[in-house]
Amino acid sequence: MEGCRAGPSQGLVSSSRGSVGEGDLARGSGPARPPLSKAPPQDVTPPPARAEDAALLSGLRWRPESHVPQLCGPWQSLPGSPLPFLLLEADVDKGNTSPPTMKLDIQCEQLSDARWTELLPLIQQYEVVRLDDCGLTEVRCKDIGSALRANPSLTELSLRTNELGDSGVHLVLQGLQSPTCKIQKLNLQNCCLTEAGCRVLPGVLRSLSTLRELNLSDNPLGDAGLQLLCEGLLDPQCHLEKLQLEYCNLTAAACEPLAAVLRATRDLKELMVSNNDLGEAGIRELCRGLADSACQLEALKLENCGLTPANCKDLCGIVASQASLNELDLGSNPLGDAGIAELCPGLLSPGSQLKTLWLWECDITTSGCRDLCRILQAKETLKELSLAGNSLGDESARLLCDSLLQPGCQLESLWVKSCSLTAACCHHFGSMLTQNKRLLELQLSNNQLGDSGVQALCQALCQPGATLRVLWLGDCDVTDGACGGLASLLLTNRSLRELDLSNNGLGDPGVLQLLGSLEQPGCALEQLVLYDIYWTEVVEERLRALEGSKPGLRIIF
Repeated sequence: MEGCRAGPSQGLVSSSRGSVGEGDLARGSGPARPPLSKAPPQDVTPPPARAEDAALLSGLRWRPESHVPQLCGPWQSLPGSPLPFLLLEADVDKGNTSPPTMKLDIQCEQLSDARWTELLPLIQQYEVVRLDDCGLTEVRCKDIGSALRANPSLTELSLRTNELGDSGVHLVLQGLQSPTCKIQKLNLQNCCLTEAGCRVLPGVLRSLSTLRELNLSDNPLGDAGLQLLCEGLLDPQCHLEKLQLEYCNLTAAACEPLAAVLRATRDLKELMVSNNDLGEAGIRELCRGLADSACQLEALKLENCGLTPANCKDLCGIVASQASLNELDLGSNPLGDAGIAELCPGLLSPGSQLKTLWLWECDITTSGCRDLCRILQAKETLKELSLAGNSLGDESARLLCDSLLQPGCQLESLWVKSCSLTAACCHHFGSMLTQNKRLLELQLSNNQLGDSGVQALCQALCQPGATLRVLWLGDCDVTDGACGGLASLLLTNRSLRELDLSNNGLGDPGVLQLLGSLEQPGCALEQLVLYDIYWTEVVEERLRALEGSKPGLRIIF
C-alpha cells in the first residue's frame, strides 16, 4: 500500500498522487507505458540486522526488479558498519547459478557527512550504485571518483538529478577510467552537464569499452556538446548500445553528427532524442543516417521534436527498409491524418518489423485511424499501439475493435486514453474482448464512459472468452453505481491481473463492494489502483486488513 493523506473532507483518506498511468504530458514524454507483467513486483522489507539499524534503513530502498522472480539472501551488516547489504538476487526460475548481485539504491535523501562516510565503503564494493537526487555536489564527486577507482565490480552507476556540474562529472568519469572498470550502464541525467563538460567524453567513451548504456538527458549539452559526444561514439573502441539525449537543447544542427554515428556503427540499438527542437530539416538529415545499411537501430524515440507530415514520408522509407527497427515513438508531433497516410505504406511493407508504435497527441482523427486499422489487420508483428490524446471518438473505436477481431491482428496492448470516447464505444470494446484472445492490455482512462459504459465492459469481461490482463479506467466518470459490476468482474474473471480506477467518484459503498470481492479466495487480481479516491477510516482499516491477509495483492492509493 503506498501513501495516503487526509482528504478535503474531515475523516476521509486518499492518495496525494494523480491517476496512475497519467502521461508526463507536461514534459512531453507521453503516457506512461508500464510493461505487461505476470505479476507486479512486491514490496519487500527484510528486517534489519539489528534494531539500531532501523534509522539507517529509512534511506535505503529495497527495490526488487520486475524481471527477477525471486529475491533471497539475508540482510547482513558489513564489518564495522551498521549498514546492511541491500540485496542478494537469484533468478531461480532460470536456474541462474551466478553469484548474487549487490545493489546500493538511495533516492531523495540529503546525505549528512556521517552518512556519507558510512556509504563510501559500499560504493567501493557494490556492483550497482544508485544515488539519485541525493543533493550531491562537486565536493562529493571527488570521493565518488576515488571510490569508483577501487571498485572493479561496478557494472551500473546512476547519479541522476544531482547538481554535479562539469567539474563534478569530470571527477566521476576519471574514477571510471580505471583499467579494471567494467561499467555497463551510466546515468548522468539532469546533472548540470554543459558543452564544456562534453570535452572529456571522447576520451571516456574510448576507454570505457564495456559501456553499453548512457543517459545524458536533461543536460544543456547543445549542438556543440553533442558534436563532442559523437566524436567519442565514432571511436572503434566505443560499443554503446543505448543513448538517451532527451531535453538536451539540440537543434537541426545536431542531426548531421548523429546521422554520421548511425552510418558508422552497428552497435547502437536505441536512440532517444525526444523533446529537442530538431525540426523538419533535422529529422530529414537523421533519416539519411537511419537509411544506411550499416544502421541496426531497434528503437527510435522522437517525441515532441517538431516533426511535420512531410517527415512521415522520410520515415515511411525507414520503416519499410530497416527490419531491425521494432519500436518507433512519434508522440506529441502534429502529424495529422496526412502524416499518417504518408507513414502507412511503409508500415504495410513486408520489410517493416515494427512491434511498438506510439502516436499519442499527433492530431489524428477518424480518417487517420482508418489508415492505421489497415495496419492492424495486416501486420502480425505489431504488438503495441498508442493513440492516446487524439480526438478519435466512438466511430474510431468501432473501427479499431473491428480490426482487432481480424485474424491478422496480433495486437497485445492498445492505448486510447483521452480519445473523446463515450459509453457508446463500450459495446464495441466488450464484444471484441469476448472474442479476442490476444489483447492483454487496454488503456481507456480519461474518457467519459460513465457507469453504463463500465457496466457494459464488465458484463463482457465476465464471459468465459475474456482474457484481458490489464484494464485502465482512471478518470472515466465512474461512481458507486458501477461497483456492483466491477465486484462481479473481480470474482468471475480469472485472467484480469491489474485494474486502475483512479480519480473516479467512488465512495465508501463502492469501495466496500470491491473489497468484498478482493477478500474472496477466488479473486485473481494482483493490483488495484485507487489514486484520488476518498473514503472514511472504516474503509481504511479494512484496506489495511486486506493487505495483511493477501500478500499477493497490491492496492495502491
